[in-house]
Amino acid sequence: MDLVREGRVWKFGDQINTDLMLPGSAFRLPKEEQHMLCFEAIRPGWVKEVREGDILIGGRNFGLGSGRPVGAVLHTCGIRAVLAESINGLCLRNCINVSLPAMNCPGVSALFEEGDTARIDFRRGRVENLTRGGEIDAMPLPGILVDIVQAGGIVEMLIAQGFIESEPFLAARS
Repeated sequence: MDLVREGRVWKFGDQINTDLMLPGSAFRLPKEEQHMLCFEAIRPGWVKEVREGDILIGGRNFGLGSGRPVGAVLHTCGIRAVLAESINGLCLRNCINVSLPAMNCPGVSALFEEGDTARIDFRRGRVENLTRGGEIDAMPLPGILVDIVQAGGIVEMLIAQGFIESEPFLAARS
C-alpha cells in the first residue's frame, strides 16, 4: 500500500521546541482541548487556520525538547504529515506512534513557501511542490515505521499482532 500525503504547507523555522507545540498550560485543560494551544506562543490563532490534511514543514532540529505528545496534538489539529530539515528523534517517533508520518528531508524548507501544496511519498522518499514545481528526494521512511503508520499507530499495531490486549483492564482482571 502506498503512503502518500498531499496537502497545504505550513512552514516553521529551526529549533522549534515541543514546549511551543504543547505548552505547559495546555496540561491544565481537558485532553480534547489541549491542541487549541498548539503554537500559540509563536503563531497565535494558527490552530484555527489549520485544516484537515495540511502538512507541516520544519527547519533544523524540529521538535527538540521533552517527550510531550506532540504527534497526537498535531494530528488532532489536522496535520497529516511532518517533514523537516531534521527532526528530533523523540519527536519523530512520537509522530509515527500515532500514525502521523514524519521524515527528515534536507532541503525541504527551500522547496516550499507557506500555502504551497506538497505531495510526499514516504515509501519512496519523494517530495514534490505541486504549486511551484520542483522536487527533492529524501531517505525513504523505513519499512517498520511505514507499517506502524499504516496500522493506525503503535498501539493498534501491537493489538493486531496480539502483543497487547485491546481492553487492558479486562485482561488484568482475568
